[in-house]
Amino acid sequence: MSKIKNYLSLVKFSHTIFAMPFALIGFFLGVISLDRIPNVYYNLVLNNSNQDKIYLFLKYNWYLFVLVLLCMIFARSAAMAFNRWLDKNFDAKNPRTAVREIPAGIINSNNALFFVIANCLLFIVCTFFINKICFYLSPVALFVVLFYSYTKRFTALCHLVLGVGLSLAPIGAYLAVTGHFALLPILFSFAVLFWVSGFDIIYALQDEEFDKSNQLHSIPAALGKSKALMVSNLLHVLSAACIISAGMYGHFGRWYWIGVGIFCGLLIYQHALVKPNDLKKVNMAFFTTNGIASVVFAIFVILDLFIGHGS
Repeated sequence: MSKIKNYLSLVKFSHTIFAMPFALIGFFLGVISLDRIPNVYYNLVLNNSNQDKIYLFLKYNWYLFVLVLLCMIFARSAAMAFNRWLDKNFDAKNPRTAVREIPAGIINSNNALFFVIANCLLFIVCTFFINKICFYLSPVALFVVLFYSYTKRFTALCHLVLGVGLSLAPIGAYLAVTGHFALLPILFSFAVLFWVSGFDIIYALQDEEFDKSNQLHSIPAALGKSKALMVSNLLHVLSAACIISAGMYGHFGRWYWIGVGIFCGLLIYQHALVKPNDLKKVNMAFFTTNGIASVVFAIFVILDLFIGHGS
């Protein structure tokens, strides 16, 4: 149990809360878009009730829901562990990160790399049992989420690359259900891209001086704290715009718009917490506020899909 706890800490498993709710949004968007339930034994025609669609799909394809959740867990665990493995020397020099599992000697470096490889293989195996397009695209998805770890070495746009990695969640879950792309989940993916990029810039404010002294790239290191927060603001405005556009394009109902109001309110709140000369509440802005924002927004979107939207 102690070893399991160490590996969960290594990958910050609790941070799965950021992208997982958006994966669930993509999954249920896919379900309600279906006219028939694909199944080895059944090919049921669906009526217009979203409640019936969701109930019947989960009844006959519950394993697909589990596979999507596992894909999220394995891909994110691989990406996070790889980032910790690749950055172990920088982490050892940074007082803020020297206590992390690899530089602190809690987890051996080779074991961490093996953990990365195992999660990558498990991710690919899960996509094989979902559908062909997810399986064929699985190396692309892994490349994106792993490549992020290198970007801080050569570009200040590393935050956007991280955003791209997490933005795969809603479109990936939608693909798992339907096997094809659609505009609505792509809009949610762009919302995640801008949202994650924006709050990652806030988190990176803590390491501005360390990044500069170690030739690492980030928006705060390139522009300074004040301008970095302005860029973060802009990205969060774009995220809100994507969510609003998705709501209008998808003809969502009142539950969705309540969720939009809460999500946007929490975006504003996290920027009120952090000032260029006061970073004491960065962790609250980064984890607590964004974790609540993603979960609450997903609850209201799925509630709208299940009760209000299309019923």
